[in-house]
Amino acid sequence: MNKKAPRPIELKEPIHRLAYRVIYGDTDTGGVVYYGNYLRFFEIGRTEFLRSMLKTSYRDLEDKGLILPASEVYCRYKAPANYDDLLEISTSLEKSSKFSIRFHYLIHRLCDHRLLVRGYTVHAATDRSGHLTSIPKDFQTALADICNS
Repeated sequence: MNKKAPRPIELKEPIHRLAYRVIYGDTDTGGVVYYGNYLRFFEIGRTEFLRSMLKTSYRDLEDKGLILPASEVYCRYKAPANYDDLLEISTSLEKSSKFSIRFHYLIHRLCDHRLLVRGYTVHAATDRSGHLTSIPKDFQTALADICNS
């Protein structure tokens, strides 16, 4: 069986970077970050990317009736993070369309710059009732400006 390799996860400018200290609640009993928490780290990166790069927040988008649920997630674990590690969550906008947005993420441990996790999320644009809707024109334009910068 010839299985197609996944497209590499690379970040493109602009890249938003933020430091995050692993808290005890992020870990299992062995002090290793629980694998599902990396998706929460992706959300932290995405939220701060929107706030910093697009000068908006999820709350602002939701107030306009736009909901962005995850429709696809990919996460490749390379090495574990542990309690009290200082991580760098790097986020970039890979692409956007009229109906969806794709973000890429890399998570490194800052003390040794080791890559721990790489991944992406795709978010569908829906209204409050969960029906697919188009992204508002002003937000589409802002996303396109980021993708083309």
